[in-house]
Amino acid sequence: MSAATTPAATGAVTARIDLAKPELKRTREGFGHGLLDLGEKNAKVVVLVGDLSGSTNVSFFAQKYPDRFIQVGIAEQNMMCVAAGLAAVGKIPYLATYGAFAACRSADQIRVTVAYSDLPVKIGGAHGGISVGPDGATHQAMEEIAIIRSIPNMRMIVPCDYWETRKATVAAADDPHPVYIRFGREPVPVVTNAESPFVLGKANVVRPGGDLAIIACGVMVFEAMVAAEALAARGIDARVVNIHTLKPLDVAEIERAARECGAIVTAEEHQIHGGLGGAVAEVVVRSHPVPVEFVAVHDRFGRSGKQEELMTAFGIKSPDILRAAERVLSKKRAG
Repeated sequence: MSAATTPAATGAVTARIDLAKPELKRTREGFGHGLLDLGEKNAKVVVLVGDLSGSTNVSFFAQKYPDRFIQVGIAEQNMMCVAAGLAAVGKIPYLATYGAFAACRSADQIRVTVAYSDLPVKIGGAHGGISVGPDGATHQAMEEIAIIRSIPNMRMIVPCDYWETRKATVAAADDPHPVYIRFGREPVPVVTNAESPFVLGKANVVRPGGDLAIIACGVMVFEAMVAAEALAARGIDARVVNIHTLKPLDVAEIERAARECGAIVTAEEHQIHGGLGGAVAEVVVRSHPVPVEFVAVHDRFGRSGKQEELMTAFGIKSPDILRAAERVLSKKRAG
């Protein structure tokens, strides 16, 4: 089964991908290569890490620019404050650690030291979501979107693949506010390419459609594309929207999806509370109320296992999106 995405006015993916056998690549590599891109063109960029150079791929930057690299050690809260100090004197600091330590353990430092002063600290939250796999519940951060998007001045990006993570990393340097970039551990399908558009705060329609809209972020963009192809075989025309920026949110694109499709499914690798689904619902209820179904982790901690089996066990695969689509279409017809 193969599918080509179709260009759309809001900026479509330009890649052709085989949905049955997609190319797989790690998003953390996109973060590491994005830092290399920045290191070459911007001398103000410095990188900090909390003892996880290899896991977060900041080792790429450390090897080429050792004089702009700081190994803080297992002291994530201190690292956040050091980054804030560097930002206060004109540097553009990028720090990296696991999302469980960045968003959860260091939430106070992000809120008070970074965001309250609106300092341009860039936070790489690695190993986000359930697909971290065997590391288990303590390392499977599934609350970052809820935490970060609730803090004033913060930006929140959840890229869908390697290329989008690389572009998001580079784009963050030009934003004057603090930015959190969430990316994963395991290889995930590549659904964009080097030429695909990326603008912070601007969603991309990766597949047009008018019967319902599937709004997704992160690895769930691929799952949404698989579900949309299966729906097409049933004569259902599903629009797929990649919301890579959760804050600032592309309100206009969500409103357009609600108005033109009349039904929405959201899909995310995150807790159902406070994530993409909640953000979309906040927009919809204010502007154009339509039925919405949520595909997400339902108020559970993670557990150890392989990526695919965990995503299946926690109900965030394409068949789960299909079932949600059936429910939301039934509500649309009944309305």
